[in-house]
Amino acid sequence: MKTILLPSITCILLCLPLMLSAQPKKSRVTRLATKTVSPVASKAKETPKKVTSDRAALQFPTSDEMPEDVVWRRDIYRQLDLMKDANAPLYYPVEPNGKNQNLFTYLFRLILSERLTAYQYKLDGNESFDAKDKLDLKDLLDRYYILYEEKNGKYSVSATDIPSAEVTRYYIKESNYFDQRSATFKRKVTAICPVLMRGEDEFGGEATPYPLFWVNYDDVAGYLNKMPMMASNLNNVTNMTADDYFTMNKYEGKIYKTNNLQGKVLANYCKTDSAMKAEQKRIEDELAEFERSIWEITSAKSDSVAVDSTAVADKKEKKVKAKAKSETRRSKAAVSEKPQTTSTPRVSVRRQRR
Repeated sequence: MKTILLPSITCILLCLPLMLSAQPKKSRVTRLATKTVSPVASKAKETPKKVTSDRAALQFPTSDEMPEDVVWRRDIYRQLDLMKDANAPLYYPVEPNGKNQNLFTYLFRLILSERLTAYQYKLDGNESFDAKDKLDLKDLLDRYYILYEEKNGKYSVSATDIPSAEVTRYYIKESNYFDQRSATFKRKVTAICPVLMRGEDEFGGEATPYPLFWVNYDDVAGYLNKMPMMASNLNNVTNMTADDYFTMNKYEGKIYKTNNLQGKVLANYCKTDSAMKAEQKRIEDELAEFERSIWEITSAKSDSVAVDSTAVADKKEKKVKAKAKSETRRSKAAVSEKPQTTSTPRVSVRRQRR
C-alpha cells in the first residue's frame, strides 16, 4: 500500500508548481500591467491626457455636441475685439490675480502642461484637428520671443512672460444649425484662435495680427467649465464660467469669413468698408431670417394642430347633436305611426216629437 501511494504523492508535488504557474494569459498580462505600468512612468503620453480630459468632461458636463446628420448648417468665422465691453471678460485680468486669470493665460497653461492639444494656424485660415497639424510648442515660443525654460523635454513659462496683454483679439468658428431632432435652431462655437497684436508704433500705426493656434472647443469645454469669470460691471460676483459665456453666445464679433465653395474671405470681394459692412449685415440678416422662419413654421404647425383639434371637437359635438336630433325625430315618428285604439261609437238617440 505504501509503495502505491508514494509515487502518486511524488507526482503531485512535482506537478504543483506547474499548475500554479499555468494561469490564463490575459489575466497574467492585466495583473502585470496594473502593477508595473503607470501613467507617469509610461512612455506613451496619449493615455494620461485622454483620461484627464475625459474626467474633466464627466465632472463638468457641457452642452451637447452638434449632431453630424443635421439637415441645415452654416459655418461662419467671427473676429472678437476684446476692447469691447461684451468681450472684456475674456481679457481681464490681464495678469493673473490669485485664482482669476484671463482666457489666454488659462489656455496657454493647459497647453504647456500637455493637458490640451493645440493645432497650427494655416495660411488659408482654416482649422484642422488632424494629428499631422499639431502645434510645435518650441517653434511657437521661439517665433514670438516668449521666454521659457526647458527641463526634461517640458517647457515652463513664468506668469509675467506670458503675452496675455498682447492677445486682444480672438477668431472663433461658429456653427449655426437646425437640429431636426428637437426642432430647434442653435449656435455653437466649434473652434477658438487667440490673436497676438504686435507692431503698433508711436505714430498711431495699427498693430499686426498674428494668429497663434487653433483649439478644438470640444477638447477645452470641460476645462472652460471650471474657469469662473465676472460677466458684469454691476455685479462683481463670478457667477459665470467661460463655457457658459460661449454657450450662451454672450460675445460680440464681426463676421470676416464664411464657409463657401470658393474658400474666399469677405475681404476678397468686399473692396470698401461700406461694402464689407453691407455684406456682414446681409449674412446676419440671412441667419436671423432663417431662425425666424423656423419659429414661424413651428408656431404655424402648433396653431394648425390646435385648430385641427378644435375642428375635430366641434365636428364630434355636431355629430352627437345630429345623432340625438335624429333619435328624437325617430321617436316622434314611431309615436305617430303607432296604431290608435278603436273606441266604441256613441249611439245618439233622438227623441221624436209626438
